Parts: sequence; structure tokens; C-alpha cells
Amino acid sequence: MGRYIKKCPECGSINLVLNKDRGEMICRDCGLVIEEQMVDFGQEWREFDQEQSDKRRRTGAPMTYTKFDRGLGTDIGAKGDVYQLQSKERNKYFKLRKWQHRVSTAIERNLKLALAELKRVSSYLKLPGSVEEEAARVYTMAVQRGLVRGRSMESVVAGALYAACRRHEVPRTLDELSEASGIDKKEIGRTYRFITRELGIRILPSNPVDYIPRFSSALKLNAETQSKAVTILEKAQKAELTSGRGPTGIAAAALYVATLINNEKRTQREVADVAGVTEVTIRNRYKELLRELNLKDEIKKKMEIVS
Repeated sequence: MGRYIKKCPECGSINLVLNKDRGEMICRDCGLVIEEQMVDFGQEWREFDQEQSDKRRRTGAPMTYTKFDRGLGTDIGAKGDVYQLQSKERNKYFKLRKWQHRVSTAIERNLKLALAELKRVSSYLKLPGSVEEEAARVYTMAVQRGLVRGRSMESVVAGALYAACRRHEVPRTLDELSEASGIDKKEIGRTYRFITRELGIRILPSNPVDYIPRFSSALKLNAETQSKAVTILEKAQKAELTSGRGPTGIAAAALYVATLINNEKRTQREVADVAGVTEVTIRNRYKELLRELNLKDEIKKKMEIVS
């Protein structure tokens, strides 16, 4: 028996009950049968271990863009039983396997190679499955629209991955994608802008706050310093200090200020190496934050308390 948040059309009651045996939904207050002959979408068998589950399941894995055939293709297995066949049947079996692995259209051939590269880069960057799926979808749309012509497959893969990271708010920089894919970051940026414009993908600007947890973890900072950096960034956003500036630079500067305030000092060189920016960038952003948010007094007070 299960309850559904739904109103009875007769008395307006939400005291409803589902009778799975009869396939009916009934109002307990007035007795009206709201729905009948309902379809049960549950499985009709029982299973007690993984082996029984595998044997009785009649469906495969869900559709996915990370495979060139969306995961709908079947595969002729390579079991040891084939060697018990006579040579003629065995040769026929191997020919079937060979022909099955041959891809027919140019788009499918391109996808087969590109999605393997996409998985490699995604694994290197430790991206979640949702980002990988979104990147594969973007790349598939780009291939179908003919946007890959004249561009290297690797640069379009990197551009699709960067677009997926931005859409899912997973902080990865162009420098990281360049290192993982071996493509110049300017080329990745150009390809990213081209495919998002042509496919009509709307992407909001990166939020510097998204980078704070990663940088804090790399610098081994405590939670208090991380929280202080987020507070500084929120003040900077209200003061419109973040617009027109690189999100990694302003995030690194806010984290540097937070380390000074909480007496968990890190050098500008250490923060710059983790953020992938120059010391000059951190210094400039740092001066802006101190000047515009009046943080000098807070740092001085903290230092006096410590001393």
C-alpha cells in the first residue's frame, strides 16, 4: 500500500490509498475509485543475489551519449566455447566479430575515436559522469552539425568538455584542459566559443566561489580559512570587483587574504602555483580587495592578537 499526494475530485481529500493487487487508487474518506486498471511498472520476479539479478534482467544498460551507438548495439562475445567448434564454424564466428566491429558511417567512425579521447581526458581530470555525458552530447551535436570539419578532433573534445564543466559548475580551468588534452589553451577557448555559439548553448560566467574548495584542499587550509575566503568573495561580488576579472585570479587573491587574516600563512607563490595564475595577478587582485573592502585593519588586528 502506498500513498500519493493527489486530491480526490469528489471530496477534495488527500487521504488516498493505492491498492496494488487491484490496480486501483481509492479515496479513504468517500470511497471513490479515482483510478483503476493501473499498470504496475515494477518487476514481476524476485531475486536474492547478483547472479539471479543478471540472469533474470531482460534489459541492458541505459542509453548514453558516451558510446557512438548510444549503448544500443549488441556485441558478439569472445567466450572460450568457440574453440570447441569446428574450424569452419570458428572462422565464420571470427568473421562475424570482425564485421561487427567495423563502423559504417563517417560520423560513427568519428564518434568512436572522439569519445574514447573524451573518456581519457575526463578520467585524467577526474570529472563526474554527468559532465562526461553532457560533453559527449555536445560533441555528438557538433559532429551532426558538421562543426568538426576544419578543426582537430582533440580541440573539439576539449571545448565540449570545458562547456560541460561550465554548465555543471565543475571548476576546471583552460590550463588544466590544455595539460590533459595536449592542445593549446587559446585553441580550446576558440573552439569552445565557436561550438557554444553555433549550438546555442547558454553558459553563465564562472563563479570564483566554485574554485575555493579545490584551492583550499590543495593548500591544506582549514575550514575556517575557506569560509572566510567565501565571505570575502561575496563582499567583492556585491562591490562589483569580480566583473571583468578572471575567476581563478580573484578566488586565489581572496584565499590569500583569508590565510593572512586567520594566521594560516601561505606565500603568494604557493597560491599562484595552485591556482595556475601569476604572482602579479594575485598581488594586483589582493591590493584591490584590501583597498575596496577595507581589509587592512582586520589583518592588522589579527596580527596584533597573535603577537
